[in-house]
Amino acid sequence: MTASLANIRCVVLGGGGFIGTNLRLALSNAGAQVIGFGRPPRFAVDAGQWVDGEFDDSAAIAAAVRGADRVFHLLGAADPGQSNLDPVLDARVNVPASLAVLEACRDADVGKLVFLSSGGTVYRPGLALPIAEDAPCDPISAYGIGKLTIEKYCALFQRLYGLDTAILRIANPFGPYQSPHRGQGFIAKLMHRAMNRQTIDLWGDGSAIRDFLFVGDVVTAMLAAADRPGVLGPINIGSGFGRSLSDVIADVEQVLGHPVGINYQVSRAADTPANVLDIRRAADLLDWRPACPWVEGLQRTRDWLATL
Repeated sequence: MTASLANIRCVVLGGGGFIGTNLRLALSNAGAQVIGFGRPPRFAVDAGQWVDGEFDDSAAIAAAVRGADRVFHLLGAADPGQSNLDPVLDARVNVPASLAVLEACRDADVGKLVFLSSGGTVYRPGLALPIAEDAPCDPISAYGIGKLTIEKYCALFQRLYGLDTAILRIANPFGPYQSPHRGQGFIAKLMHRAMNRQTIDLWGDGSAIRDFLFVGDVVTAMLAAADRPGVLGPINIGSGFGRSLSDVIADVEQVLGHPVGINYQVSRAADTPANVLDIRRAADLLDWRPACPWVEGLQRTRDWLATL
């Protein structure tokens, strides 16, 4: 799947974050020439070169992607729940800067741009599960609107300039290198606080259903998309299986061997009641399927968090 990425120059925009760190490691292991770009990484790893830069610095991004064969666009705001507090700021940060990324990739004649969208926020709430890519997209968060807008601009740049793009709508990823101290990452926060015998706030009664996917499977999907010629997307990348937050808590308790303290809070307006992705298109177009079993993913997350 990744053989043709050997010696290929790959730029990971937002490479210091959770998914970006795992992606840089996988690309490096595949023999690619890896350049990470963004704010300083939260966790240091030995995975190619690193370039410090800001998302809104179009000149720095243009310099980073110059000569790139593959570009992975992971930059942007990372908390759907907080985006509705200031939707103007969310749009001002994410959309113009993403347009600058597209322009830089066009000007640099990049072989493929892989954009990480959000399978958990772009779809209309209340849809029959699992949700396929042609389902109505009516986001209820500014974050989801921003992701959908950038998807549309990716399609426009493909039409106008022939920019080869892949749009991946990712479910709820979890695993090593996900900081337990940030807005996103329910499993990382839950497990870390439980390991330290601390309680965690839960928005709602625990009945909300989510599609959780181990980060290693997210990365293999991104590598498959980068390795596949032609315009791709949108493509759902998820487990295809829904779990309530209460069930996740129970499984974490089993993995840790002790109970988790929960502080129940009123649910938030931006939280979708249920979201599970239909992943048949990923199987058809990318020959991709999730490979890491659920409990194994939790155990690997626990083992990494224990190193902090």
